[in-house]
Amino acid sequence: MTLVEDEALLSETFAALANPTRRQILARLAEGEASVNELAEPFDMSLPAVSRHIKVLERAGLVVQGQRAQFRPCQLDASPLEAVSEWAEHYRPIWESRLDQMDSYLQELQSNQSEGKTK
Repeated sequence: MTLVEDEALLSETFAALANPTRRQILARLAEGEASVNELAEPFDMSLPAVSRHIKVLERAGLVVQGQRAQFRPCQLDASPLEAVSEWAEHYRPIWESRLDQMDSYLQELQSNQSEGKTK
């Protein structure tokens, strides 16, 4: 896959994950396959609306729909999430540095408070 294709897939994945309904659908599918009707049960929306959410997840590669007679179960395909994880991993040093700075600052504050109480 080229860098442009990787970037497009990452953007598509983030766009799919941006919606809370779609994240809830993925969370349900993490428990196992389900039909569109089963996925729609907890939501106060029409079946076509849920189907549109599933189509977005399919385009992002996060959901695969099978075919067994009249039953079209949806399954989670978490492989696009690996790209999200790799992308986020690039920022780990920044987060860790900032957390270390905050920890140092909090320790300094505690030290100053302790010195103020003993005077």
